[in-house]
Amino acid sequence: MRANAPTDRTPETDRRRAAPRPAERPALAEVTRAAPPQKSWSPIVLAGFVRLVEWTMLAAAGVGVHEFHVAPDYGRDPIYYFVIAGMSGAMVLLLQSLDLYSTSALRAPAQQGYRIAVAWTAVCFAAMAGVFLLKQGDGFSRGWLLGWLALGLPLLACERFAFAALVRLLTQKGKLDRRTVIVGGGADAAPVLRELARQAGDELRILGLFDDRADQRSPDVVAGFPKLGAVDDLVEFARHTRLDLVIFALPISAETRILEMLRKLWVLPVDIRLAAHSQKLRFRPRAYSWIGTVPVIAVADKPIADWDVIIKTGFDKAVGALCLVLAAPVMTLVALAVRLESPGPALFRQVRYGFNNEKIEVYKFRSMYVDQLDANARRLVSRDDPRVTRVGRFIRKTSLDELPQLFNVVFKGNLSLVGPRPHAMHASADEKRYDEVVDGYFARHRVKPGITGWAQINGWRGETDTPEKIQKRVEFDLYYIENWSILFDAYIIALTPFALLDTDNAY
Repeated sequence: MRANAPTDRTPETDRRRAAPRPAERPALAEVTRAAPPQKSWSPIVLAGFVRLVEWTMLAAAGVGVHEFHVAPDYGRDPIYYFVIAGMSGAMVLLLQSLDLYSTSALRAPAQQGYRIAVAWTAVCFAAMAGVFLLKQGDGFSRGWLLGWLALGLPLLACERFAFAALVRLLTQKGKLDRRTVIVGGGADAAPVLRELARQAGDELRILGLFDDRADQRSPDVVAGFPKLGAVDDLVEFARHTRLDLVIFALPISAETRILEMLRKLWVLPVDIRLAAHSQKLRFRPRAYSWIGTVPVIAVADKPIADWDVIIKTGFDKAVGALCLVLAAPVMTLVALAVRLESPGPALFRQVRYGFNNEKIEVYKFRSMYVDQLDANARRLVSRDDPRVTRVGRFIRKTSLDELPQLFNVVFKGNLSLVGPRPHAMHASADEKRYDEVVDGYFARHRVKPGITGWAQINGWRGETDTPEKIQKRVEFDLYYIENWSILFDAYIIALTPFALLDTDNAY
Protein backbone atom coordinates (compact mmCIF):
# COMPACT_ATOMS: atom_id res chain seq x y z
CA MET A 1 0.00 0.00 0.00
CA ARG A 2 1.34 3.40 -0.93
CA ALA A 3 2.08 5.79 1.93
CA ASN A 4 -0.55 8.24 0.83
CA ALA A 5 -3.25 5.63 0.05
CA PRO A 6 -6.51 6.01 2.00
CA THR A 7 -7.27 3.46 4.66
CA ASP A 8 -10.39 2.44 6.62
CA ARG A 9 -8.55 0.64 9.40
CA THR A 10 -10.18 0.62 12.81
CA PRO A 11 -9.58 -1.54 15.89
CA GLU A 12 -12.59 -3.65 14.85
CA THR A 13 -11.34 -4.23 11.29
CA ASP A 14 -7.85 -5.02 12.63
CA ARG A 15 -9.37 -7.62 14.95
CA ARG A 16 -11.34 -9.20 12.10
CA ARG A 17 -8.31 -9.30 9.80
CA ALA A 18 -6.15 -10.83 12.52
CA ALA A 19 -8.73 -13.43 13.49
CA PRO A 20 -8.05 -16.81 11.87
CA ARG A 21 -10.54 -18.08 9.37
CA PRO A 22 -12.61 -21.15 10.37
CA ALA A 23 -10.37 -23.57 8.49
CA GLU A 24 -7.34 -22.09 10.27
CA ARG A 25 -8.67 -22.60 13.82
CA PRO A 26 -6.96 -25.76 15.08
CA ALA A 27 -9.78 -26.87 17.40
CA LEU A 28 -12.46 -26.19 14.81
CA ALA A 29 -10.57 -28.00 12.06
CA GLU A 30 -9.97 -30.98 14.35
CA VAL A 31 -13.65 -31.26 15.30
CA THR A 32 -14.70 -30.91 11.65
CA ARG A 33 -12.43 -33.82 10.70
CA ALA A 34 -13.67 -35.92 13.62
CA ALA A 35 -17.34 -35.29 12.80
CA PRO A 36 -17.69 -35.65 9.03
CA PRO A 37 -21.07 -34.98 7.44
CA GLN A 38 -23.25 -38.08 7.30
CA LYS A 39 -26.90 -38.96 7.27
CA SER A 40 -28.41 -39.69 10.66
CA TRP A 41 -31.27 -41.84 11.92
CA SER A 42 -34.01 -40.06 13.79
CA PRO A 43 -34.60 -41.71 17.21
CA ILE A 44 -38.28 -40.83 16.79
CA VAL A 45 -38.48 -42.68 13.48
CA LEU A 46 -36.50 -45.61 14.88
CA ALA A 47 -38.90 -45.90 17.84
CA GLY A 48 -41.87 -45.74 15.48
CA PHE A 49 -40.37 -48.50 13.35
CA VAL A 50 -39.88 -50.70 16.42
CA ARG A 51 -43.53 -50.12 17.42
CA LEU A 52 -44.69 -51.15 13.95
CA VAL A 53 -42.50 -54.26 13.96
CA GLU A 54 -43.71 -55.33 17.41
CA TRP A 55 -47.38 -54.80 16.60
CA THR A 56 -47.00 -56.74 13.34
CA MET A 57 -45.00 -59.53 14.98
CA LEU A 58 -47.44 -60.01 17.87
CA ALA A 59 -50.44 -59.86 15.55
CA ALA A 60 -48.85 -62.41 13.23
CA ALA A 61 -48.11 -64.68 16.20
CA GLY A 62 -51.71 -64.41 17.38
CA VAL A 63 -53.03 -65.26 13.93
CA GLY A 64 -50.56 -68.13 13.64
CA VAL A 65 -51.65 -69.72 16.91
CA HIS A 66 -55.28 -69.23 15.89
CA GLU A 67 -54.69 -70.97 12.55
CA PHE A 68 -52.89 -73.86 14.22
CA HIS A 69 -54.99 -74.32 17.37
CA VAL A 70 -58.49 -72.95 16.67
CA ALA A 71 -59.24 -72.85 12.94
CA PRO A 72 -58.83 -76.62 12.23
CA ASP A 73 -61.59 -77.53 14.72
CA TYR A 74 -63.82 -74.43 14.95
CA GLY A 75 -63.14 -72.50 11.76
CA ARG A 76 -62.06 -68.86 11.46
CA ASP A 77 -64.02 -66.51 13.69
CA PRO A 78 -63.56 -62.81 12.71
CA ILE A 79 -63.80 -61.73 16.37
CA TYR A 80 -60.40 -63.29 16.99
CA TYR A 81 -58.79 -60.93 14.49
CA PHE A 82 -60.28 -57.87 16.19
CA VAL A 83 -59.03 -59.11 19.57
CA ILE A 84 -55.56 -59.82 18.13
CA ALA A 85 -55.31 -56.31 16.68
CA GLY A 86 -56.53 -54.74 19.93
CA MET A 87 -54.23 -56.72 22.22
CA SER A 88 -51.20 -56.07 20.00
CA GLY A 89 -52.02 -52.34 20.06
CA ALA A 90 -52.51 -52.41 23.84
CA MET A 91 -49.07 -53.96 24.24
CA VAL A 92 -47.46 -51.23 22.15
CA LEU A 93 -49.24 -48.52 24.14
CA LEU A 94 -48.18 -50.10 27.44
CA LEU A 95 -44.54 -50.30 26.37
CA GLN A 96 -44.73 -46.68 25.25
CA SER A 97 -46.09 -45.62 28.66
CA LEU A 98 -43.17 -47.45 30.29
CA ASP A 99 -40.68 -45.52 28.08
CA LEU A 100 -39.44 -48.77 26.54
CA TYR A 101 -39.10 -47.30 23.06
CA SER A 102 -36.39 -44.80 23.96
CA THR A 103 -32.97 -45.33 22.43
CA SER A 104 -31.46 -46.16 25.84
CA ALA A 105 -34.15 -48.84 26.43
CA LEU A 106 -33.60 -50.34 22.97
CA ARG A 107 -29.88 -50.44 23.65
CA ALA A 108 -30.28 -52.56 26.81
CA PRO A 109 -32.79 -55.40 26.21
CA ALA A 110 -31.45 -57.58 29.04
CA GLN A 111 -32.13 -54.87 31.63
CA GLN A 112 -35.60 -54.19 30.21
CA GLY A 113 -36.56 -57.81 29.54
CA TYR A 114 -38.36 -58.29 32.86
CA ARG A 115 -40.56 -55.23 32.30
CA ILE A 116 -41.40 -56.32 28.75
CA ALA A 117 -42.32 -59.83 29.93
CA VAL A 118 -44.49 -58.47 32.72
CA ALA A 119 -46.19 -56.08 30.27
CA TRP A 120 -47.06 -58.84 27.78
CA THR A 121 -48.27 -61.15 30.55
CA ALA A 122 -50.41 -58.34 31.97
CA VAL A 123 -52.00 -57.69 28.58
CA CYS A 124 -52.83 -61.38 28.11
CA PHE A 125 -54.26 -61.80 31.62
CA ALA A 126 -56.24 -58.58 31.23
CA ALA A 127 -57.74 -60.08 28.08
CA MET A 128 -58.60 -63.25 30.02
CA ALA A 129 -60.26 -61.17 32.74
CA GLY A 130 -62.21 -59.25 30.11
CA VAL A 131 -63.47 -62.48 28.54
CA PHE A 132 -64.54 -63.73 31.98
CA LEU A 133 -66.30 -60.49 32.98
CA LEU A 134 -68.13 -60.32 29.66
CA LYS A 135 -69.11 -63.97 30.01
CA GLN A 136 -67.54 -64.83 26.68
CA GLY A 137 -65.55 -67.81 27.95
CA ASP A 138 -67.34 -70.24 25.68
CA GLY A 139 -66.57 -68.16 22.62
CA PHE A 140 -62.79 -67.96 23.12
CA SER A 141 -60.14 -70.62 23.41
CA ARG A 142 -58.05 -70.26 26.56
CA GLY A 143 -55.51 -72.54 24.95
CA TRP A 144 -55.16 -70.08 22.09
CA LEU A 145 -54.56 -67.19 24.50
CA LEU A 146 -52.01 -69.12 26.58
CA GLY A 147 -50.28 -70.31 23.42
CA TRP A 148 -50.07 -66.75 22.13
CA LEU A 149 -48.67 -65.64 25.50
CA ALA A 150 -46.03 -68.38 25.40
CA LEU A 151 -45.05 -67.64 21.78
CA GLY A 152 -45.02 -63.87 22.19
CA LEU A 153 -42.39 -63.85 24.97
CA PRO A 154 -39.50 -65.46 23.01
CA LEU A 155 -40.44 -63.49 19.89
CA LEU A 156 -40.24 -60.22 21.81
CA ALA A 157 -36.91 -61.25 23.32
CA CYS A 158 -35.38 -62.14 19.95
CA GLU A 159 -36.73 -58.97 18.35
CA ARG A 160 -35.41 -56.73 21.13
CA PHE A 161 -31.92 -58.27 21.00
CA ALA A 162 -31.88 -57.84 17.22
CA PHE A 163 -32.78 -54.15 17.55
CA ALA A 164 -30.18 -53.76 20.29
CA ALA A 165 -27.52 -54.98 17.85
CA LEU A 166 -28.79 -52.51 15.24
CA VAL A 167 -28.77 -49.63 17.74
CA ARG A 168 -25.21 -50.46 18.81
CA LEU A 169 -24.10 -50.51 15.18
CA LEU A 170 -25.76 -47.17 14.43
CA THR A 171 -24.28 -45.70 17.61
CA GLN A 172 -20.77 -46.82 16.67
CA LYS A 173 -21.18 -45.14 13.29
CA GLY A 174 -22.45 -41.94 14.91
CA LYS A 175 -25.83 -42.11 13.17
CA LEU A 176 -27.94 -41.85 16.32
CA ASP A 177 -26.09 -39.13 18.21
CA ARG A 178 -27.52 -35.63 18.34
CA ARG A 179 -24.63 -33.37 17.44
CA THR A 180 -24.79 -30.31 19.64
CA VAL A 181 -22.91 -27.04 20.09
CA ILE A 182 -23.24 -24.38 22.78
CA VAL A 183 -23.43 -20.68 21.97
CA GLY A 184 -21.99 -18.60 24.79
CA GLY A 185 -19.09 -19.20 27.11
CA GLY A 186 -17.70 -18.63 30.57
CA ALA A 187 -19.81 -18.76 33.71
CA ASP A 188 -23.12 -19.05 31.85
CA ALA A 189 -22.08 -22.05 29.75
CA ALA A 190 -20.15 -24.04 32.37
CA PRO A 191 -23.12 -25.42 34.41
CA VAL A 192 -25.07 -26.27 31.25
CA LEU A 193 -22.09 -28.09 29.75
CA ARG A 194 -21.40 -30.03 32.94
CA GLU A 195 -25.02 -31.15 33.27
CA LEU A 196 -25.30 -32.13 29.62
CA ALA A 197 -21.97 -33.97 29.70
CA ARG A 198 -23.02 -35.88 32.81
CA GLN A 199 -26.04 -37.39 31.07
CA ALA A 200 -25.04 -37.22 27.42
CA GLY A 201 -24.15 -40.91 26.98
CA ASP A 202 -24.36 -42.01 23.36
CA GLU A 203 -27.37 -39.89 22.43
CA LEU A 204 -25.98 -36.36 22.77
CA ARG A 205 -22.59 -35.49 21.33
CA ILE A 206 -21.31 -32.09 22.40
CA LEU A 207 -18.81 -30.82 19.84
CA GLY A 208 -17.79 -27.59 21.54
CA LEU A 209 -18.90 -24.00 21.98
CA PHE A 210 -18.94 -20.77 20.01
CA ASP A 211 -18.80 -17.28 21.46
CA ASP A 212 -18.31 -13.85 19.89
CA ARG A 213 -16.46 -12.57 22.95
CA ALA A 214 -12.67 -12.75 22.82
CA ASP A 215 -11.71 -11.64 26.33
CA GLN A 216 -11.32 -13.30 29.74
CA ARG A 217 -15.10 -13.73 30.04
CA SER A 218 -14.90 -16.40 27.34
CA PRO A 219 -11.94 -18.76 27.94
CA ASP A 220 -10.72 -21.21 25.30
CA VAL A 221 -11.91 -24.23 27.32
CA VAL A 222 -15.13 -24.38 29.37
CA ALA A 223 -15.97 -27.45 31.47
CA GLY A 224 -13.55 -29.47 29.36
CA PHE A 225 -15.01 -28.42 26.00
CA PRO A 226 -13.07 -26.26 23.52
CA LYS A 227 -14.13 -22.92 22.20
CA LEU A 228 -14.27 -23.47 18.43
CA GLY A 229 -14.80 -19.92 17.24
CA ALA A 230 -17.31 -17.10 16.88
CA VAL A 231 -20.93 -17.36 15.76
CA ASP A 232 -19.95 -16.56 12.16
CA ASP A 233 -17.67 -19.59 12.29
CA LEU A 234 -20.59 -21.69 13.51
CA VAL A 235 -22.58 -20.92 10.37
CA GLU A 236 -19.68 -22.07 8.21
CA PHE A 237 -19.04 -25.06 10.47
CA ALA A 238 -22.63 -26.26 10.00
CA ARG A 239 -22.07 -26.24 6.24
CA HIS A 240 -19.26 -28.81 6.55
CA THR A 241 -20.60 -31.24 9.14
CA ARG A 242 -23.93 -32.50 10.38
CA LEU A 243 -25.26 -30.34 13.19
CA ASP A 244 -28.56 -31.11 14.92
CA LEU A 245 -28.89 -28.82 17.93
CA VAL A 246 -27.69 -25.38 19.03
CA ILE A 247 -28.15 -24.44 22.69
CA PHE A 248 -27.82 -20.83 23.82
CA ALA A 249 -26.20 -20.70 27.26
CA LEU A 250 -26.88 -17.01 27.77
CA PRO A 251 -29.02 -15.18 30.32
CA ILE A 252 -32.38 -13.95 29.03
CA SER A 253 -31.25 -10.46 30.03
CA ALA A 254 -28.69 -10.60 27.17
CA GLU A 255 -31.53 -9.93 24.75
CA THR A 256 -29.49 -7.90 22.29
CA ARG A 257 -26.75 -10.54 22.00
CA ILE A 258 -29.28 -13.34 21.60
CA LEU A 259 -31.19 -11.54 18.85
CA GLU A 260 -28.01 -10.68 16.99
CA MET A 261 -26.82 -14.29 17.10
CA LEU A 262 -30.25 -15.62 16.12
CA ARG A 263 -30.22 -13.36 13.09
CA LYS A 264 -27.12 -15.23 11.92
CA LEU A 265 -28.16 -18.74 12.92
CA TRP A 266 -31.79 -18.98 11.84
CA VAL A 267 -30.65 -19.79 8.28
CA LEU A 268 -29.39 -23.20 9.49
CA PRO A 269 -31.56 -26.36 9.38
CA VAL A 270 -31.12 -27.10 13.10
CA ASP A 271 -33.07 -26.99 16.36
CA ILE A 272 -32.24 -23.92 18.44
CA ARG A 273 -32.88 -23.87 22.19
CA LEU A 274 -32.29 -21.38 25.00
CA ALA A 275 -31.04 -23.09 28.15
CA ALA A 276 -33.04 -22.20 31.25
CA HIS A 277 -30.79 -24.23 33.56
CA SER A 278 -29.54 -21.24 35.54
CA GLN A 279 -32.12 -18.60 34.71
CA LYS A 280 -33.50 -16.64 37.64
CA LEU A 281 -36.75 -16.09 35.76
CA ARG A 282 -38.88 -19.24 36.09
CA PHE A 283 -41.84 -20.31 33.98
CA ARG A 284 -44.36 -23.09 34.49
CA PRO A 285 -42.85 -26.55 33.83
CA ARG A 286 -45.04 -27.00 30.77
CA ALA A 287 -43.38 -23.94 29.21
CA TYR A 288 -40.11 -25.86 28.95
CA SER A 289 -38.94 -28.74 26.87
CA TRP A 290 -36.17 -30.89 28.30
CA ILE A 291 -32.83 -32.22 27.15
CA GLY A 292 -32.29 -34.82 29.80
CA THR A 293 -32.61 -32.85 33.02
CA VAL A 294 -31.76 -29.49 31.46
CA PRO A 295 -34.83 -27.28 30.90
CA VAL A 296 -34.75 -25.38 27.60
CA ILE A 297 -37.01 -22.95 25.77
CA ALA A 298 -37.68 -23.73 22.11
CA VAL A 299 -36.54 -20.88 19.87
CA ALA A 300 -36.58 -22.55 16.43
CA ASP A 301 -37.18 -26.05 15.11
CA LYS A 302 -35.62 -27.78 12.16
CA PRO A 303 -38.25 -27.71 9.40
CA ILE A 304 -39.43 -31.03 7.96
CA ALA A 305 -37.88 -33.41 10.48
CA ASP A 306 -38.41 -36.99 11.73
CA TRP A 307 -41.54 -38.59 10.21
CA ASP A 308 -42.11 -35.57 7.96
CA VAL A 309 -38.86 -36.40 6.16
CA ILE A 310 -40.02 -39.99 5.58
CA ILE A 311 -43.44 -38.86 4.33
CA LYS A 312 -42.04 -36.19 1.99
CA THR A 313 -39.33 -38.50 0.64
CA GLY A 314 -41.84 -41.27 -0.03
CA PHE A 315 -44.17 -38.79 -1.72
CA ASP A 316 -41.32 -37.49 -3.90
CA LYS A 317 -40.18 -40.96 -4.95
CA ALA A 318 -43.67 -42.31 -5.71
CA VAL A 319 -45.12 -39.26 -7.47
CA GLY A 320 -41.77 -38.43 -9.11
CA ALA A 321 -41.49 -41.94 -10.60
CA LEU A 322 -45.06 -41.70 -11.90
CA CYS A 323 -44.36 -38.29 -13.46
CA LEU A 324 -41.16 -39.63 -15.02
CA VAL A 325 -43.04 -42.49 -16.67
CA LEU A 326 -45.80 -40.19 -17.93
CA ALA A 327 -43.32 -37.59 -19.19
CA ALA A 328 -40.99 -40.09 -20.92
CA PRO A 329 -42.52 -39.64 -24.43
CA VAL A 330 -42.39 -35.85 -24.17
CA MET A 331 -38.82 -35.95 -22.82
CA THR A 332 -37.78 -38.17 -25.72
CA LEU A 333 -39.21 -35.71 -28.27
CA VAL A 334 -37.58 -32.72 -26.54
CA ALA A 335 -34.19 -34.46 -26.45
CA LEU A 336 -34.50 -35.26 -30.15
CA ALA A 337 -35.45 -31.67 -31.00
CA VAL A 338 -32.50 -30.27 -29.03
CA ARG A 339 -30.04 -32.57 -30.80
CA LEU A 340 -31.46 -31.89 -34.27
CA GLU A 341 -31.29 -28.10 -33.99
CA SER A 342 -27.73 -27.73 -32.72
CA PRO A 343 -24.82 -30.10 -32.13
CA GLY A 344 -24.07 -31.17 -28.59
CA PRO A 345 -25.62 -33.18 -25.78
CA ALA A 346 -29.34 -32.93 -25.07
CA LEU A 347 -28.83 -32.74 -21.31
CA PHE A 348 -27.03 -29.97 -19.45
CA ARG A 349 -25.76 -30.14 -15.87
CA GLN A 350 -25.58 -27.01 -13.78
CA VAL A 351 -24.13 -26.64 -10.28
CA ARG A 352 -26.58 -25.04 -7.88
CA TYR A 353 -27.10 -24.58 -4.16
CA GLY A 354 -29.08 -27.33 -2.46
CA PHE A 355 -30.03 -28.28 1.08
CA ASN A 356 -27.90 -26.53 3.72
CA ASN A 357 -26.05 -24.66 0.99
CA GLU A 358 -24.50 -27.84 -0.41
CA LYS A 359 -23.50 -27.84 -4.06
CA ILE A 360 -25.59 -30.14 -6.24
CA GLU A 361 -25.69 -30.89 -9.94
CA VAL A 362 -29.10 -30.26 -11.50
CA TYR A 363 -30.12 -31.78 -14.84
CA LYS A 364 -31.84 -29.71 -17.53
CA PHE A 365 -32.42 -29.95 -21.25
CA ARG A 366 -29.83 -27.82 -23.04
CA SER A 367 -31.46 -24.61 -24.26
CA MET A 368 -28.33 -22.74 -25.45
CA TYR A 369 -25.73 -23.27 -28.11
CA VAL A 370 -22.91 -25.41 -26.71
CA ASP A 371 -20.28 -22.68 -27.05
CA GLN A 372 -22.56 -20.25 -25.20
CA LEU A 373 -23.34 -22.43 -22.17
CA ASP A 374 -23.12 -20.66 -18.82
CA ALA A 375 -22.70 -23.40 -16.20
CA ASN A 376 -22.47 -20.92 -13.33
CA ALA A 377 -25.29 -18.63 -14.53
CA ARG A 378 -23.14 -15.56 -14.18
CA ARG A 379 -25.43 -13.84 -16.67
CA LEU A 380 -29.21 -14.31 -16.44
CA VAL A 381 -31.11 -15.20 -19.58
CA SER A 382 -33.02 -12.19 -20.92
CA ARG A 383 -35.73 -11.72 -23.54
CA ASP A 384 -34.48 -12.54 -27.08
CA ASP A 385 -31.14 -13.72 -25.63
CA PRO A 386 -28.93 -14.69 -28.65
CA ARG A 387 -27.37 -17.54 -26.65
CA VAL A 388 -30.70 -19.40 -26.61
CA THR A 389 -31.70 -21.65 -29.51
CA ARG A 390 -35.17 -21.64 -31.09
CA VAL A 391 -36.01 -24.94 -29.41
CA GLY A 392 -34.46 -23.56 -26.23
CA ARG A 393 -36.84 -20.58 -26.21
CA PHE A 394 -39.84 -22.88 -26.47
CA ILE A 395 -38.78 -25.35 -23.79
CA ARG A 396 -37.74 -22.54 -21.43
CA LYS A 397 -41.04 -20.70 -21.86
CA THR A 398 -43.00 -23.91 -21.24
CA SER A 399 -40.56 -25.15 -18.53
CA LEU A 400 -40.04 -28.39 -20.45
CA ASP A 401 -36.31 -27.86 -19.93
CA GLU A 402 -36.87 -28.62 -16.23
CA LEU A 403 -38.26 -32.16 -16.80
CA PRO A 404 -34.87 -33.93 -16.44
CA GLN A 405 -34.83 -32.73 -12.83
CA LEU A 406 -37.15 -35.66 -12.17
CA PHE A 407 -33.93 -37.73 -12.36
CA ASN A 408 -32.61 -35.66 -9.45
CA VAL A 409 -35.78 -36.36 -7.47
CA VAL A 410 -36.17 -40.09 -8.15
CA PHE A 411 -32.56 -41.31 -8.45
CA LYS A 412 -30.19 -38.82 -6.80
CA GLY A 413 -32.53 -37.56 -4.07
CA ASN A 414 -30.99 -34.08 -3.94
CA LEU A 415 -34.16 -32.39 -5.21
CA SER A 416 -37.75 -32.58 -4.08
CA LEU A 417 -40.83 -32.21 -6.25
CA VAL A 418 -41.83 -29.11 -4.25
CA GLY A 419 -39.54 -26.67 -2.52
CA PRO A 420 -37.62 -23.43 -3.07
CA ARG A 421 -36.13 -23.40 -6.56
CA PRO A 422 -32.37 -24.12 -6.55
CA HIS A 423 -30.69 -20.96 -7.75
CA ALA A 424 -27.46 -21.03 -9.70
CA MET A 425 -24.33 -20.34 -7.68
CA HIS A 426 -23.44 -16.97 -9.19
CA ALA A 427 -26.93 -15.74 -9.99
CA SER A 428 -27.39 -12.05 -9.25
CA ALA A 429 -29.98 -9.29 -9.32
CA ASP A 430 -28.97 -5.77 -10.22
CA GLU A 431 -25.32 -6.97 -10.27
CA LYS A 432 -25.55 -8.14 -6.65
CA ARG A 433 -25.58 -11.74 -5.47
CA TYR A 434 -28.92 -12.86 -4.08
CA ASP A 435 -27.57 -13.24 -0.54
CA GLU A 436 -26.37 -9.64 -0.69
CA VAL A 437 -29.80 -8.44 -1.81
CA VAL A 438 -31.97 -10.34 0.70
CA ASP A 439 -31.09 -10.54 4.38
CA GLY A 440 -31.36 -14.16 5.52
CA TYR A 441 -31.47 -15.43 1.93
CA PHE A 442 -29.87 -18.76 2.84
CA ALA A 443 -32.76 -19.60 5.17
CA ARG A 444 -34.52 -20.95 2.07
CA HIS A 445 -31.86 -23.70 2.04
CA ARG A 446 -33.13 -25.19 5.31
CA VAL A 447 -35.12 -27.65 3.20
CA LYS A 448 -34.37 -29.56 0.02
CA PRO A 449 -34.96 -27.45 -3.13
CA GLY A 450 -37.73 -28.40 -5.53
CA ILE A 451 -38.74 -28.50 -9.19
CA THR A 452 -41.75 -26.30 -8.47
CA GLY A 453 -42.69 -24.21 -5.47
CA TRP A 454 -45.07 -21.83 -3.75
CA ALA A 455 -43.33 -18.83 -5.31
CA GLN A 456 -43.65 -20.27 -8.82
CA ILE A 457 -47.41 -20.87 -8.69
CA ASN A 458 -47.88 -17.35 -7.31
CA GLY A 459 -46.35 -15.75 -10.39
CA TRP A 460 -42.71 -15.50 -9.30
CA ARG A 461 -41.12 -17.78 -11.86
CA GLY A 462 -38.64 -16.82 -14.54
CA GLU A 463 -36.17 -13.96 -14.50
CA THR A 464 -35.11 -12.45 -11.16
CA ASP A 465 -33.19 -9.45 -12.42
CA THR A 466 -34.27 -6.96 -9.75
CA PRO A 467 -33.98 -6.95 -5.94
CA GLU A 468 -37.77 -6.73 -5.66
CA LYS A 469 -38.28 -9.94 -7.63
CA ILE A 470 -35.83 -12.01 -5.62
CA GLN A 471 -37.18 -10.51 -2.38
CA LYS A 472 -40.72 -11.64 -3.23
CA ARG A 473 -39.54 -15.09 -4.27
CA VAL A 474 -37.70 -15.56 -0.98
CA GLU A 475 -40.76 -14.38 0.99
CA PHE A 476 -42.91 -17.06 -0.65
CA ASP A 477 -40.19 -19.69 -0.15
CA LEU A 478 -39.97 -18.95 3.56
CA TYR A 479 -43.76 -19.08 3.88
CA TYR A 480 -43.69 -22.54 2.31
CA ILE A 481 -40.99 -23.74 4.70
CA GLU A 482 -42.83 -22.51 7.79
CA ASN A 483 -46.20 -23.93 6.68
CA TRP A 484 -45.19 -27.19 5.00
CA SER A 485 -47.50 -30.17 4.89
CA ILE A 486 -47.86 -33.03 2.43
CA LEU A 487 -51.26 -31.64 1.43
CA PHE A 488 -49.57 -28.29 0.73
CA ASP A 489 -47.16 -30.12 -1.61
CA ALA A 490 -50.03 -31.85 -3.40
CA TYR A 491 -51.84 -28.51 -3.78
CA ILE A 492 -48.76 -26.85 -5.31
CA ILE A 493 -48.25 -29.74 -7.75
CA ALA A 494 -51.90 -29.59 -8.80
CA LEU A 495 -51.66 -25.84 -9.55
CA THR A 496 -48.28 -25.97 -11.29
CA PRO A 497 -49.66 -26.76 -14.80
CA PHE A 498 -51.93 -23.71 -14.59
CA ALA A 499 -49.04 -21.52 -13.39
CA LEU A 500 -47.04 -22.54 -16.47
CA LEU A 501 -49.63 -20.81 -18.65
CA ASP A 502 -48.24 -17.47 -17.44
CA THR A 503 -45.11 -17.10 -19.59
CA ASP A 504 -44.52 -13.34 -19.27
CA ASN A 505 -41.32 -13.71 -17.23
CA ALA A 506 -40.12 -17.01 -18.73
CA TYR A 507 -37.63 -16.75 -21.61
